[in-house]
Amino acid sequence: MLLVGLVRRPHGLAGEVSVEPVTDFPERFAPGVSLDWQRGDRSERLTVRGARVHGARILLSFEGVDGIDAAKLLSGGELSVPDEEAAPARPGFYYSHQLRGFRCEDRDGRFAGTVVNLERTAAGPLLAIETPSGKEALVPFVEPIVVEVDDVSRRIVIDPPEGLLDV
Repeated sequence: MLLVGLVRRPHGLAGEVSVEPVTDFPERFAPGVSLDWQRGDRSERLTVRGARVHGARILLSFEGVDGIDAAKLLSGGELSVPDEEAAPARPGFYYSHQLRGFRCEDRDGRFAGTVVNLERTAAGPLLAIETPSGKEALVPFVEPIVVEVDDVSRRIVIDPPEGLLDV
């Protein structure tokens, strides 16, 4: 599943919720689109009835969610879509699930670790790699640190600054 939004709180009395998008494709929050909502062990499939931008967030209403009490039940949940429903990535853009398992090596071909995640942070994307020692290192997913991404051989060549992988 690909996380696309975090439900923060109800908005108004009619069942709308304030959603923090965690996608580079906010247009996916369109009426008629189905999203998987989950919080803890509860989950359900929701269909977007309405969507509108509200500052940095999106206000969504869902079919069958009428009133503030129903909207409160969604607070704190995550909205996701199956990986196969992900918007096509533009050149140079990668989803976390696409890079998991890629081999990371330095410019000399020495094994640096295996990608376990691509994390999106306010400072930019970070490759989380498991180093040969079994520890996790965070590598900025930016040029000039990431030199090459080879989709065919599932390999990423990095040129990390001194000490970045010393964990």
